[in-house]
Amino acid sequence: MQDANYRKKFGLDEMMIHIPMCSHKDIKKVLIVGKVSDDFKNEIAKHECKDITYKENIQDCDEQFDIIIYTKSTPSQLEMANINRSLEPTKGILVAPSVFVYKNIEQVKKDILTIGKDFWICMPYSFGHNTLIFASKKYHPQAEIVLQVSDLLEDCQYYNTELHNAVFIHPTYITKELTTIAKR
Repeated sequence: MQDANYRKKFGLDEMMIHIPMCSHKDIKKVLIVGKVSDDFKNEIAKHECKDITYKENIQDCDEQFDIIIYTKSTPSQLEMANINRSLEPTKGILVAPSVFVYKNIEQVKKDILTIGKDFWICMPYSFGHNTLIFASKKYHPQAEIVLQVSDLLEDCQYYNTELHNAVFIHPTYITKELTTIAKR
């Protein structure tokens, strides 16, 4: 039996990886910024894209990527400038952590405004005690789930296609608070 910390971590790893990887229709290059575990790397290996770059920081990146998964705390405005420079300009996706929306909705609003400035879509998604921000230049995470990928992922302990859609749904009071800020 796995301990509670492991269960909490695999849920975060799977949702941080599979939501963007199952929302983009043509992934060629992925950038992971921050420290990750071997379990994280095993999850991302479930996807066909094999051009995956791992970097500790975004500042030293001079390539363009289809997806950037930012595992550190919410990116600052300066880090967002580097992210935007490194993200494919017409269909790139960024996923980054925020604070848990049920504990600090005001901070989530600030994070959405910081991250979402240059994106067509910018939405929080929550599961367990985690909230991540999904930002996309083109693909909508609920309307454009790539079922040929999401339905065929094997050995997931947390992620599934129905949960992929459901994590973007929040109670009415949160939805109302985010209505003028989140880009859906």
